[in-house]
Amino acid sequence: MAIHWFPGHMNSTRNAINDRMKAGLDVVIELLDARLPGSSANPLLAQLTAGKPNLKLLNKQDLADPARTADWLAHYNALPDTRAIGLDASVAAPARALIKACRDLAPLRGGMAKPLRVLICGIPNVGKSTLINTLTGRRATKTGDEAGITKIEQKIVLESDFYLFDTPGMLWPRISIEPSGYNLAASGAIGRNAFDEEEVAIELLHYLRGPYAAQVEARYKLGDVSVLSDMEMLAAIGRKRAAMMSGGRVNMQKAAEVLVYEFRQGVLGRITLETPAEFAGWAATAELAEAARKDRKTRRKVSNRAEELHGDEPND
Repeated sequence: MAIHWFPGHMNSTRNAINDRMKAGLDVVIELLDARLPGSSANPLLAQLTAGKPNLKLLNKQDLADPARTADWLAHYNALPDTRAIGLDASVAAPARALIKACRDLAPLRGGMAKPLRVLICGIPNVGKSTLINTLTGRRATKTGDEAGITKIEQKIVLESDFYLFDTPGMLWPRISIEPSGYNLAASGAIGRNAFDEEEVAIELLHYLRGPYAAQVEARYKLGDVSVLSDMEMLAAIGRKRAAMMSGGRVNMQKAAEVLVYEFRQGVLGRITLETPAEFAGWAATAELAEAARKDRKTRRKVSNRAEELHGDEPND
């Protein structure tokens, strides 16, 4: 599924990050969704902030599979100039741990003469505003279960020598890793007008039927889902949730909305939609596909140019 959702304010965010880099920056915090840590890591942000120490915060860990969260933390902590911690943005004590982590990443900064300048970024609806409100102990930013709430950059003083620059949630213009597109849509990071909910629900079930089949069976009382196709599973969920239309037909759109909503709320249990190894495989496949796409584009240009030159030749 191709995802193209890059509202105007996201382009402004990209420019704001560039300006912040020029003004001076010590640490970059990237807030990730612990249910999809690879898919929610913004490759555009990595390009914009290259060379800066990085703190990965795996937020919403209370909704994620704890064993997989541990794998992802180990994966990120093994990277150079990178620290990773898991947290639930509504819990004050773990959230405060990010201040210490940032100071550890930039030990030469601190004090009023050299205040620590930290940029916090993340995809839309990852819980960044909730985290900042928890850190400050007040409603510093708007929150809501909707992609793209924050629209402008904000400067927040967490301690006398610790400046946090908050930016609006930002995706990247073209999501080339197909499973990431589905996972981002399922998590609520993408505006609902940019994807088909039924398609996303089918892909979500296709993944869940592997490592989390028991949780789906228990939630919807489906019995053995291995004997059902993905479409049949969604239809069965619709019948269990009375998502019906005239003539006994299942309202598949309503069934999809129920499934996606209950995944987002954690009703299905603690679920993580990707492992580090799975995401690496998806990324490698996408890289090969992107290389092939560019090669085809180059060949078309060469072919078109040859035809133009041939057309310019005089007739005998």
